[in-house]
This record gives sequence, structure tokens and C-alpha cells, in this order.
Amino acid sequence: MSNLRLQPVTSPPGENALFITLAIEPNADALATVLDFAAGFSALVRSLNKRFPQSHFNAAMGFGSEAWDRLFPNQAKPKELRPFQDIRGEKYLAVATPADLFFHIRADRQDICFELAAMIQQQLKDATTAIDETHGFRYLDGRAIIGFVDGTENPEDIEARDFAVVGDEDPAFTGGSYAFAQKYLHDMQKWRALSTEEQEKVIGRRKFDDIELSDEEKPQTAHNHVSKAHDADGNELKILRANVAFANTSKNEYGTYFIGYARTFSTTRKMLKNMFAGNEDGYTDRLLDFSTPITGSLFFVPTYDFLDSLGDD
Repeated sequence: MSNLRLQPVTSPPGENALFITLAIEPNADALATVLDFAAGFSALVRSLNKRFPQSHFNAAMGFGSEAWDRLFPNQAKPKELRPFQDIRGEKYLAVATPADLFFHIRADRQDICFELAAMIQQQLKDATTAIDETHGFRYLDGRAIIGFVDGTENPEDIEARDFAVVGDEDPAFTGGSYAFAQKYLHDMQKWRALSTEEQEKVIGRRKFDDIELSDEEKPQTAHNHVSKAHDADGNELKILRANVAFANTSKNEYGTYFIGYARTFSTTRKMLKNMFAGNEDGYTDRLLDFSTPITGSLFFVPTYDFLDSLGDD
């Protein structure tokens, strides 16, 4: 894997983030345009990095399952790349929304995120239809917009790659990653009606200093308890989150864009199933009383080497 050029899935969330999802038009010309763009994507990223070396700019491009089938009909497919299916519990729903292309753009400066977004629009405008564009930002000291520090339990450094990047178990796609994206809206009026102590029990951590509640204090429905997943031997499974806050205050819209990168999507799905349908003890995530996902899409983010090779044809 050391010789592979990986897309920046393990990079920090950044000061600014831009998420774009697109649908590919149903014709051969559109497919050819997307393939041509994908083949040159790493060059666009490299150029912006050279122009703005201090901006911590990076960008990743991913493909949905149906897009993969259309773009690469004669190639192998990542083992766990399938259309995301709704996860429906008695009370909560993780909705599935279709999308073909996914872009995750990060930089300290918003204008540099815009620069790449404008290039994407210019080159793909006739080949795709926009599904969603969300502008995210680092809120205060890395908090979600509901006031709690986000991503505290993220794996770091080498461990982050182990959990977020495909290994030898799928040799054709070593170095890639499964990206799952959900756009959550928060009912801030309902959330703010809770006392700080009640909010802490929903999350499972202290609001001010981010210290985890003790087992005696923490309810079984706490977000940081229910959202955990384990393998058959009881070992905790992890993904890498790059969540950011977003808002449209004049419309009373406040949200979190959840993006989870994982070595296997089955890990992410197990976490979601625990949250929305119930864990092995039957508990669901109380945070979902205040936070509702309005999107849910799975993508595979291949290596830059894979993208570059598309230009060889």
C-alpha cells in the first residue's frame, strides 16, 4: 500500500468543507465526460495544492454503486459497494437517497473550496444533475452545532488508516475507502429546551470539557454508547468521521454533515443499525429525537492511481 497514492480520506475535517453529490445523465456522452474528468481529477487537486500550499487543501472523489456499474461495466467492483438501503426502526429511519458522484473538498479557506467546485461544475455541467451541495465549517473548537465536541473517539495516525482504508482483503481496491454520507437537520428549539445535564445524557459526554460520562451516569440510549459496534469477539470496530457543521440561520436550518470513511461498509451499517433500529439490548440512539437524516448515500473512493488510470483508455 505504501506505493499507492491514496485519496485524503484520513485528513482532518478542516476549517471549511464542501460536499457535492451529483447524478450522471443517462447517455453515453455523459459517461465519457465523467470518465475524462475523473482521469484528470488528481491533477486538479495537485494544481490547487501547489497554488495554495499553506491552505491545507485536499479533495476526494467517490462513486455510487449504480454509477460504478455504468462507468466501469467491464471492471471488478469493490466487494461492499451496493446501493444503500433504508434502515427502518420502530421510531427512527435512516433514509436512503440515490447519488452517483461524491466530492468532499476541504481547505482552511472557503474560496479555495469554491475554486475546485467551480471547476467541477464547469466540466460536468452537461453530464450531470446536481443533487445536493452543502457548505460546512469548523464550529468553535471542533464542536457539532448542538454544542458538543465532535469526533472525539476518532482513530488517529496509523490506526486511522487501518480502520478507514481497504487492505489486502480486496486486493483490486486496496487503498480505497467506503464513504457514507448523511445530512442531518437538528431541531434546535427542542434541543435547547433541555438542560445541559439532560443534553449530556443524550450524548454521553460532558458539554464543557468533553469528558465521557461514567458508566453509572450514562444512559443505555446515549449516543456514544449505542453508536458503537463490535465484532464477534467483542472488539470495538471503528470508522473515521470527518463531520462538519452547516447552517442557514435565516431559514432556521442547523445541521451536521456526517461523513464516515471505513475499510468495510458493514462496520458503518452495523453502527447505523444500532442507532436507528436498536442494538443487541434493544436500545436506540436518543440523539435521533433531535436529529433527523434527510440523505443517506454510499460511495467508494478509489485511489488516485485508479482515477489516473482511467485516462489510459
